[in-house]
Amino acid sequence: MTRLALTQLTLSHFRSHKRAVLDIDPRPMAIFGPNGAGKTNLLEAISLLSPGRGLRRAAADDLTRRPEALGWKITAHLQSLQHTHEIETWAEAGSPRQLRIDGKTAPQVALGRIARILWLVPAMDRLWIEGADGRRRFLDRMTLSFEPGHADAVLTYEKAMRERNRLLKDMVRDPHWYGVLETQMAEAGAQIVSNRQRAIAELTAAQDAAQTAFPTASLGLASPGPILDDLADALAANRRRDMAAGRTLIGPHRADLDAVFTDKGVAARDCSTGEQKALLISLILANARALARDFGAPPILLLDEVAAHLDAMRRAALYDEICAVGAQAFMTGTGPELFTELGDRAQYVEVTDSDGTSTVSTKDAP
Repeated sequence: MTRLALTQLTLSHFRSHKRAVLDIDPRPMAIFGPNGAGKTNLLEAISLLSPGRGLRRAAADDLTRRPEALGWKITAHLQSLQHTHEIETWAEAGSPRQLRIDGKTAPQVALGRIARILWLVPAMDRLWIEGADGRRRFLDRMTLSFEPGHADAVLTYEKAMRERNRLLKDMVRDPHWYGVLETQMAEAGAQIVSNRQRAIAELTAAQDAAQTAFPTASLGLASPGPILDDLADALAANRRRDMAAGRTLIGPHRADLDAVFTDKGVAARDCSTGEQKALLISLILANARALARDFGAPPILLLDEVAAHLDAMRRAALYDEICAVGAQAFMTGTGPELFTELGDRAQYVEVTDSDGTSTVSTKDAP
């Protein structure tokens, strides 16, 4: 069986970890310890092995250990299908993040070609009831897992939109200044919408094909707006309104992810807190199943405090599904008892804190 799995992770001056070294096998890893010990910091480090700013969306300077503030570094050995890669990402104090893959400088988008990493963190529990921005980022992370080039399309679109917004704020009325930017937005926007629609189709198919203990969601892309020539024409026609607002009011940057609890026919935003959490878990599992087929191996999963919100029966179901998919999952919880249902199917790591410094140690199965 082909695999996507970390075999070693080393942190240097990253958050609360002065130095941490983990030798990892392909099994799920249960990470436990008291609140504030530094468990989530380990997940955040792994999330930086994918394009973007990681699961906390933190700036590079915010990741360095205090009070030293020397900068930070993450080194990982990654088995990706039939290849093994060494990944190094770091930032010196006051400098942007840098990346090397197999000893060669690389752009962040290159990470998306060799790794697929999904995460679920407590901050996402309110995803269905807060603003569209969070749901759009959630959808785009899933889309990126299927289409690594999605990041380039989003960057192209956002860069052109920022330039257009600057013209709008400066009350520039000459149409020649807008034409090229609106064409770029239309072309990149069409790719963004197409990528998102593909991701939704992949997730829907994965949910339909699975027998799962978690509720499924009917997904849709709300108000994606016109695309290609239609978007360019619509942007041109909307300049006066956009100028009054000082920003671009139409386009895929205003899209939203719609989700309905399939069995009940109830919108996710109207479901109970427990149902909303279960729907999130269901989508992450569907994403993992779809990627196992599409990429050739299941993704790496980062599940922060996920067990605390589930009863024993649903915890067991979650662990069974993770193991059935064959994903390397990193899960955090306050105590080893939250992972009893995993038994020896997992590795166990305890994280403790002493005077602001985290210590990582391997443990036997509970």
